[in-house]
Amino acid sequence: MSIGYPTPLAVVEENIPNRKARKRGSRTTRIRGSRPGFWAYGTLVVIIISAVFPLYWSFIIGSGDSSTLRGPFPWVPAGNFFDNAAAVVNNPAVNFWTALWNSIYSSFLIAAAVVITSTLAGWAFAKLKFLGGPALLVFVVATMAVPQQLGVVPLYILFSELGWTGQIGAIIIPALTSAFGVFWMTQYLRQAVPDELIEAARMDGASMIRTFWTVGVTAARPAAAMLFLFTFVGAWNNFFWPFIVLDRQNPTLPVALSLLQSNYFVDYSIVLAGVILATIPLLMLFIFAGKQLVSGIMAGAVKG
Repeated sequence: MSIGYPTPLAVVEENIPNRKARKRGSRTTRIRGSRPGFWAYGTLVVIIISAVFPLYWSFIIGSGDSSTLRGPFPWVPAGNFFDNAAAVVNNPAVNFWTALWNSIYSSFLIAAAVVITSTLAGWAFAKLKFLGGPALLVFVVATMAVPQQLGVVPLYILFSELGWTGQIGAIIIPALTSAFGVFWMTQYLRQAVPDELIEAARMDGASMIRTFWTVGVTAARPAAAMLFLFTFVGAWNNFFWPFIVLDRQNPTLPVALSLLQSNYFVDYSIVLAGVILATIPLLMLFIFAGKQLVSGIMAGAVKG
């Protein structure tokens, strides 16, 4: 009687279902393990509530009247928001429409200039080899440690001698470039653009300017969009330097809204209604540019 041994083909066929089951089980385990759990969703909910509640609180107070803060906190908005907003817009001391235009105009120019200068400098630091490049980049980054208040007095003296005090150019010129923007674009371009791509462009006869325009600018779009949004928001909310160098006839929006608190009696319902009006353009910007913002974040995460 001969003893039958399984053929290699039978062994392979017998192990195929087990292999498939193991792969299916490991795949299922990996997908299930990668899903966010209760604590992740709970943390996100807490962060969202913490971010939204100040805006909601401002809207609640801005929709009430001067007696809203004296009683218990009302969780439902009242019906006075449009009246309070009209009081802000029609206040002759605020110059709301002039301040709104100045904020839009200056914030857009500052953000556009920072993106252009930071992309050019970031490309130079990331992809060009020149003497003293690393040391110069360290110096640029080190300037972020210098407080803005240290340069206020000499800067004000300079613009006073130029006759630019009270003009919107006095807040645009000092902010045309940003050390953070240079560092941001340098780090992004260093990882996003391989050196082989630049060498291939140079071998095809492209100049450095052509290489920057076709390769660098295309690769830098997600990071440039992020930098534009952050710079626009920072310039929009800037209060310290515009409050010093501008006057009441030509203010930006934060400076104009501060005039609502210059009286002996401060009606916080009107003040916070003005805050909501100043926040609406930023919310609209993030709504329309949200897709580009998310793509920039995801692109930075993938490159990292």
